[in-house]
Amino acid sequence: MKNQTLFPLHNKGERAEAPHPAPQKSQDSTSAGVPQAHARRVYIETYGCQMNVSDSELIAGILTQSGHQTVSHIDDADVVLVNTCAIRENAETKVINRLQQLNHRKRRHPELIIGVCGCMAQHLRDRLLEVAPYVDMVMGPDAYRNLPMALNAVTSRDPFLGLRLDKSEDYADIASIRKEGIRAWLTIQRGCDKMCTFCIVPFVRGRERSLPLKLLVEDVEKLVEQGFKEVVLLGQTVNSYRDNGHDFGELLYAVSEVNGLERLRFTSPHPADATESMIDAIASCPRVCKHLHLPLQSGSTAVLERMRRTYTAEEYRALVEKLRERIPNIVLTTDIIVGFCGETEAEFMQTYHTMAEIRYDSAFMFKYSERAGTLAHKALPDDVPETEKGRRLKEIIELQEKISADINRALVGETVAVLVEGESRRDAENYHGKTDGFKTTVFPKQDSQIGDIVNVRVNNTTAHTLIGQISNIPCGGQQSLRL
Repeated sequence: MKNQTLFPLHNKGERAEAPHPAPQKSQDSTSAGVPQAHARRVYIETYGCQMNVSDSELIAGILTQSGHQTVSHIDDADVVLVNTCAIRENAETKVINRLQQLNHRKRRHPELIIGVCGCMAQHLRDRLLEVAPYVDMVMGPDAYRNLPMALNAVTSRDPFLGLRLDKSEDYADIASIRKEGIRAWLTIQRGCDKMCTFCIVPFVRGRERSLPLKLLVEDVEKLVEQGFKEVVLLGQTVNSYRDNGHDFGELLYAVSEVNGLERLRFTSPHPADATESMIDAIASCPRVCKHLHLPLQSGSTAVLERMRRTYTAEEYRALVEKLRERIPNIVLTTDIIVGFCGETEAEFMQTYHTMAEIRYDSAFMFKYSERAGTLAHKALPDDVPETEKGRRLKEIIELQEKISADINRALVGETVAVLVEGESRRDAENYHGKTDGFKTTVFPKQDSQIGDIVNVRVNNTTAHTLIGQISNIPCGGQQSLRL
């Protein structure tokens, strides 16, 4: 699914003073560093995960600080940047189809500049220019700082390529421009050192590096000043964060003390890095949400070894047991891959039974798709038939849908605390928001406002949504379980 994020104009300024922008109509933007004739109007499209959304916000900050302008409508743009994902082949196919559509626009407006940024740009550097020779710029995740120079260097003959990975690049001095809302995404770590055999991320985002703890606390303080109620810390393996002896648990403690912050989340952690300090912070800090997205990938230790996940199925289950003992009201969600190289029926059933035993509140479930450039592609045969992958995926989806429906149904009659995010897409008389456990909740507006935390009595549920009404009954005791 495409996450399309649009960015309004933001004035040039130092990172420490960058304001939260209000939506504006398109207008000219210049700076001393960019002559008027070279100032561009840029439209950004984002595909993929929240790391890509965060990178698009970073790109917007870099461009506007250099005197360029980001616009909310493609018709106002003379540059279109497509920020891409390379995790799954389907995402790349969508981007290539989108580039073909943009080429039709370019034929009508030859001056239009088309750029491809992000993971796909890094992963498909050669093939991309073969299938889309009309692309003017190809910029990897560590090259965004060079975007202003690239826009001025584009010629009609040769595309501008920025694909060098830089293990020291963390963009710590760049002020991102975020879209309006109540939730802000803050990248605390770039790159990945885990080298899972199915994953392309280490090859397109480079080695792991963390931003300074002090700077991140200051960033959260500014986000709260800008009106954000909830902050989500981002990293490829977010809980492997390290800064001069400070670990991820210490970061959670430090950030959760920021005055005015209502909620703190993070994604996605790695089970092997679930330290005692991280668990302590979740258990003891009221602002740290009692929700943990903890990727399992497979319930078979043999498959996990082939995936190079660095934990066993037994260690994972022991971690879940510890989490539920320390944090009884924790909501657990996960990622699952079926049909990985060599997965037998018995190994698949280990995953099925692990899901049935742990009973996740929800899960992202996929069938394995071979990715060129990964370790699995180089060394392991993709030998599970597609029909078998499809059957296994169908079985765990059916299992998880039933579990999710049962868990949510048990909340009928309970009161949950909901952070109001906006109007329901189906009914303008209703608001939607998230519980502490990240459950989508829909309810009549009454006198509530976006950004409020309201108590909602649950009257009905689906496998994916809680439905209720605002209540004067506070949450507490039994009512706070699995929110």
